[in-house]
Amino acid sequence: MHIAAGSLIIRKSLAANLMHIAAGSLLATLLPTAHALSSPSSPNMMLRSVKQILPATPRHWVGDGFNVHPVFANKAFTEEMSPFLMFDYAPPKEFPPNARQPKGVGQHPHRGFETVTIAFNGEVEHADSVGNRDVIKPGDVQWMTAGRGIIHQEFHSNEFSKKGGVFEMCQLWVNLPQKHKMTKPGYQPIVDKDVPSVDIFEAKTGEGECATDPVGSARIIAGSLHGTKGPASTFSPVELWDVTLKEEGKTVDLPFPKEHNCVVFVRRGKIDVVGQDNKAMHVGPQAVALTERNGDVVRIRSGEGDTSVLVMGGLPLDEPIAARGPFVMNTWEEIQQANRDYQFGNFGT
Repeated sequence: MHIAAGSLIIRKSLAANLMHIAAGSLLATLLPTAHALSSPSSPNMMLRSVKQILPATPRHWVGDGFNVHPVFANKAFTEEMSPFLMFDYAPPKEFPPNARQPKGVGQHPHRGFETVTIAFNGEVEHADSVGNRDVIKPGDVQWMTAGRGIIHQEFHSNEFSKKGGVFEMCQLWVNLPQKHKMTKPGYQPIVDKDVPSVDIFEAKTGEGECATDPVGSARIIAGSLHGTKGPASTFSPVELWDVTLKEEGKTVDLPFPKEHNCVVFVRRGKIDVVGQDNKAMHVGPQAVALTERNGDVVRIRSGEGDTSVLVMGGLPLDEPIAARGPFVMNTWEEIQQANRDYQFGNFGT
């Protein structure tokens, strides 16, 4: 969906993709607050600490249908987010009925990565150059592999456009390992009913027994949690969980591979992420907590009822990142070749 006009970005560079960054630094580290919480119930497990808080970013329009926060700001396209590259979130927005052309983004190319689109409210209609055509409805996920090259378009669906209503969605870019960048384009339509959900219980944070009633749930889109595996097929280890906490003040422990990057995005509500040192870092709406790879449990405490977060991460690829506009490769020469291939019509097969 996203078409950027940024310049070459190499791994660990601090250069930003200009379409995703408002003027000035959007990064801030919030002061920790002490809380008397114990370690995870298993003595062999360690809580991850927070490396940095990325505050909510200003919104901009992608096409005329997606009013998004560029969530990763100038951490986008860096190894700190690997294997993820970029994250756009369109918060709930009311669109009036539209009898004209549906709003969205017309045909544009991609190469070298995957796009993951999650619909929360409203509908997105997708069509691409290899023959896929689909409508993504609330709860559905579209996992598209651009690979060696694809051309696609994304609009509000015809039905949603005619009726109007609340629209909310997000799109993530997931990097492909170097050996898979020129793989055949692919498409995984994952409907809501095929995304498994697991109950989440309150963590034991002091004396007494753990609660027996669930305090939330997690939809497992990719990776696994508590033995439940998500339906998405990935080219490298990736976790993507849609977590809801029903009540204020509930603390949950989410096991997470220690060697993986992990970030927590607050879609709705507010949370604290609590580290092994019992310090809690506050994360507000549309903000992100980047965690250190120093533990195998992410501890989250809800700051209000009906809080919704996306917990995401994966094994860092540890490969050079070269990104320009809709192409993400490993070298500048490969970016130039992608431009030539697109100009000469060698995409979309």
